[in-house]
Amino acid sequence: MSETNGRSGTSNVRSLTDAIRKARVAESERTDVVVELREAERARLDMLADELRNVFAEVPDGDEQFIFQISGGTQPRLWIDMTSLVMMARDRRTYRFVKDTRFGRTVILETADLDDMADCVTQYVAERIIERERALEADWLAERILRADEPQKAEKPASERRAALLRKVRDGSVQPAGHQSRSSATMAAVAFLGGLLVGVAALLAYAWFKIG
Repeated sequence: MSETNGRSGTSNVRSLTDAIRKARVAESERTDVVVELREAERARLDMLADELRNVFAEVPDGDEQFIFQISGGTQPRLWIDMTSLVMMARDRRTYRFVKDTRFGRTVILETADLDDMADCVTQYVAERIIERERALEADWLAERILRADEPQKAEKPASERRAALLRKVRDGSVQPAGHQSRSSATMAAVAFLGGLLVGVAALLAYAWFKIG
């Protein structure tokens, strides 16, 4: 009996209040770790943005394809344009430069070196600017060719048109309307007579062979 009482006296007393307090402390510690990791990622992306600040400033005016902004959220990201961004890998120390394409996400470069990543982003920006310039040049050239192929809409004055027409008539390249009408009528009459003669000859030949 005394042994049983002794065991009861040494048993642990469980308290829900203490358990809640311990759970809150553990959750707070985990939250602090997550916040610290997120802040560490943001700090590294801020360092990269500082390295690229001069590059961003040299982008030609009117070129709106780039974003150059760090977004928040559970995983900070440095957006370069609408399809490419820099984020941190799982180790929170490695930069990962990725681009979304029709075939999925492509990793352009993954490195822990800040200078290497800055150089890669700079090269990417330069290539995109050149591509845009080439596209604009192609559009301008295509429009220029279309304009050259279009007929001139501006007509000459009536006096100049009449003078040019008279010169062509004198040169013989263009005949007057009356002469053209007479020539057409003569040609039609000749064609009719020729056809009539051919028909008569054909009938005579048929009759000759039939009688013979």
